Amino acid sequence: MGLSKKDLSRKKANLKAKLAELEKKAQMDPLKRNKALHDEIADLQKKLAEK
Repeated sequence: MGLSKKDLSRKKANLKAKLAELEKKAQMDPLKRNKALHDEIADLQKKLAEK
């Protein structure tokens, strides 16, 4: 059984909120020393592009 439109929009909104939060942290790390943080941002951007 698939997700309803409401569930999909909620999931997308949660992804956007998390991405915004992580991008704030990434601005404090311009040299990309925290690779896991930048990998997670790339992963979230990819998931948002799929939706």
